[in-house]
Amino acid sequence: MPEGDTVYNTAQLLREGLVGRTLTGAQFRVPQLAVVDLTGAEVVASLSRGKHLLLRLRTAGGRELSLHSHLRMEGAWRVYGPGQRWNARPAHTIRVVLRAGDHTAVGFHLHDLALVPTAQEERLVGHLGPDLLGPDWDPAEAVRRLTRDPAAPIAAALLDQRNLAGIGNLYKCEVLFLRGVWPWTPVGEVPDLPGVVDLAQRLLAHNRGRWTQTTTGSLRRGETSYVYGRRAQPCRNCNGPISKDGDGDRITYWCPRCQPRPTPTPG
Repeated sequence: MPEGDTVYNTAQLLREGLVGRTLTGAQFRVPQLAVVDLTGAEVVASLSRGKHLLLRLRTAGGRELSLHSHLRMEGAWRVYGPGQRWNARPAHTIRVVLRAGDHTAVGFHLHDLALVPTAQEERLVGHLGPDLLGPDWDPAEAVRRLTRDPAAPIAAALLDQRNLAGIGNLYKCEVLFLRGVWPWTPVGEVPDLPGVVDLAQRLLAHNRGRWTQTTTGSLRRGETSYVYGRRAQPCRNCNGPISKDGDGDRITYWCPRCQPRPTPTPG
């Protein structure tokens, strides 16, 4: 599940494989960039912004460009050394191939690919809220943005990247479980919203630098989450069955006992 921590780790992977090197080949397998040739460009930076990736380049002519990509649900970047097989995904899902010396970066099933002048990056990511793993992280601003729509269900509000950037379904479900919040509670009725925001940031930061995401502290398979991916399994807290709602990119797991629906206030 590519969430903020996974995208952060991916940016680090590309940084180690490409930054400071000159591209000796670049192939785009998407119509809008099919004729673009970045051979000779230097890779000067690789960074994440929420769930977005930005590769900054400097062409031989001195132009500053940024290659933007989004992983969504199934996207991935991999960096390969000499002789390594590109086996992360089927070949027909390859969208980008960047060669730099003896390193090859391959982008599989990427979305929203765009090449823009670096000065125009904000056109692609300027709408995002504070990045939970970025230098712009500001918990007070994240709370302010969340409360702009107090009637919105908290689960949907946490997924809205305009509020805070980096949370996906996994962290949404786990944070709300750990805070004992029913996922459809209106934002304006969530007890201690700053506490929810703080916990989300700490969970993502805890998993920064590794590929296995855990909210329980265990790295053992089947023990890494409290509710996410555990439909009908016993809650680790109360032993009741975990529930699931939705599908695709809007899926919610929760414990009806530990996260009960709030009782309406009389009147």
